[in-house]
Amino acid sequence: MQTDHIEKIVIVGGGTAGWVAAAALSKMLPDKIRITLIESDAIRTVGVGEATIPQIRRLNGMLGLDENEFVSETNGTFKLGIEFNNWGQLGDSYLHTFGDAGINLSNLHFHQYWLRHHAEGGTGSLWDYSLHHKAAYAHKFGRLERVGNTSMTGLAYAYHFDAGRYAAYLRKKAEATGVTRIEGKVEGVQLAPDTGHIKSLKLENGDTLEGDLFIDCSGFRALLIGQALDVEYRDWSHWLPCNRAVAVGCKTSSPLLPYTKATAHEAGWQWRIPLQHRTGNGHVFCDSFISEDEAVETLLKNLDAPALGEPKPLRFTTGRREKFWHKNCVSLGLSSGFLEPLESTSIHLIQSNVSKLIELFPTRAFDESHEAEYNRQVSNEYDLIRDFLILHYHQTQRDDSEFWRYCANMDVPDSLTAKMELFENTGLLYRNPEDLFRESSWVQVMLGQGLHPKQYHAMADRISSDQLARFMSDVQTIIGRATDPLPSHQDFIETQCKAALQ
Repeated sequence: MQTDHIEKIVIVGGGTAGWVAAAALSKMLPDKIRITLIESDAIRTVGVGEATIPQIRRLNGMLGLDENEFVSETNGTFKLGIEFNNWGQLGDSYLHTFGDAGINLSNLHFHQYWLRHHAEGGTGSLWDYSLHHKAAYAHKFGRLERVGNTSMTGLAYAYHFDAGRYAAYLRKKAEATGVTRIEGKVEGVQLAPDTGHIKSLKLENGDTLEGDLFIDCSGFRALLIGQALDVEYRDWSHWLPCNRAVAVGCKTSSPLLPYTKATAHEAGWQWRIPLQHRTGNGHVFCDSFISEDEAVETLLKNLDAPALGEPKPLRFTTGRREKFWHKNCVSLGLSSGFLEPLESTSIHLIQSNVSKLIELFPTRAFDESHEAEYNRQVSNEYDLIRDFLILHYHQTQRDDSEFWRYCANMDVPDSLTAKMELFENTGLLYRNPEDLFRESSWVQVMLGQGLHPKQYHAMADRISSDQLARFMSDVQTIIGRATDPLPSHQDFIETQCKAALQ
């Protein structure tokens, strides 16, 4: 059997997307495949702090990164979830944690027992039975895989870090495994007249760079997938209307929180990402409902400490490409699409798509079946995340501004409507096996924003009321015993992974 193997991969653009791709491909593919990355120091990214979800631990593990070194190198902190303020109603607050509440019993999810307990007069919230919630609000963190000899899993966590330092850290790792970096900008793209594939790139210094497979990590410019190959962009602004952001860092504050904050404002929301050396902040908003000057004013008056510089504006259109792989080009990161940073999915989509590319890695024949399956999988992942993000905006009782009235009354995808109606009527959730977010995530956002089921599952009645009361009490006892010995988040970082450079 003869196989026309890929020999040259060209990555256009650095940043997080480019260097994740370079590091992963150089780690997983044969050494004989040459990987070249083109980036320009003149093209700057907005370094405001990056929040992630637990799947990044798989990426770092696959790359062989030492966790303490990685956190130290990127001025990172640990993350147990995201606190949402003012989303359901003004004054509301809940924590979307990375872990399950309670303990599942006899193949039935814990929230069903909580619903029964609540129906019988219980007054505690679901989060009273969450290990992550208790640890987060006690400002504690530790590496805890499992809770004693119980069936309760330990702390699932992710990170906050400086995205620029993460890219630099991955660059160092990638170059050590043979990736070649070229400083420069792409000035032109030459297509093969017979196939329409990308043949070569012309750089601004006059050099020409040929390749077999091209990876577009050029950000919103989408130099290859959009400009050269003319793959259309699917606009989701009617469901996710925010299209602008202003971002700024401020001095770090104490205590060092092990969670992200997302606080809803009049026409959008504000992020707060705690790093070791500063706090990243940004106000995401829709310019149809508020001006940029008003957005900046809102951002600055809601900082924990004085700003470190002037707020930087960002423009975006929420949506995705019609295709992510076209001919001999694969797009990653912002060139593929942009989803709200609300649930910290941007780096996950990069790593997930790189993993899919490695699994479906083509030959120079570029069989269309590879492309079709890749596009099916990535499109499905984007669509599922889209529904979860829309839920945050649509499931609101706020009517204090035109923006929130729009969100509450907008039409949403049928797939989301069906999920919301099923949960409201039965307390049940059907989770697509390819959905990034687990059932516990959907439950927390729905309950946290006021969507309460009308009934609980009949299986929850298999135990008596006394047994149920003891079970709920035992869960709280287990959580308390697991949380008490944990060090503070600050102390854990000071002893394990303190940044060398602040």
